[in-house]
Amino acid sequence: MALEYDVKADQVMPGVSTARAEEAQIYFDSSPDNTPHLMNPAELLLSAFAACLLKNVERFSQILDFSYERAEVAIHGVREEPPPRIASIRYRLTIWTDESEHRVALLHKNLQRHGTIYNTLASSSLVSGEIVAKRPWERPEEE
Repeated sequence: MALEYDVKADQVMPGVSTARAEEAQIYFDSSPDNTPHLMNPAELLLSAFAACLLKNVERFSQILDFSYERAEVAIHGVREEPPPRIASIRYRLTIWTDESEHRVALLHKNLQRHGTIYNTLASSSLVSGEIVAKRPWERPEEE
């Protein structure tokens, strides 16, 4: 079964655009330079990669009966040219859990195998990363 997605994007003012899907909306930088308070297209792409990982942590925690308290991911992308492209993506997924190392590795394997954005980007860029398990009592204080 194929899933389909629809997104509409518009320039709302010079250098600022918006994208909408269903009831959600985001603003992004569409200027020729850099607007520090808005994500540029490369950062949006890396954000989609992060969203894929975090969405699948939730999904596979239910499928695998995997217990965790919190997850966060840090992404680093490298842009090369010519031609301009994201050549590599490196991630570090941190998850606060009491699960065994084996179960954490199983979760990571499922994230790599079944992530739509993960697999799409891995087909055109070098994708590498790690999952780091921390115990719930190691959780940093909320700011």
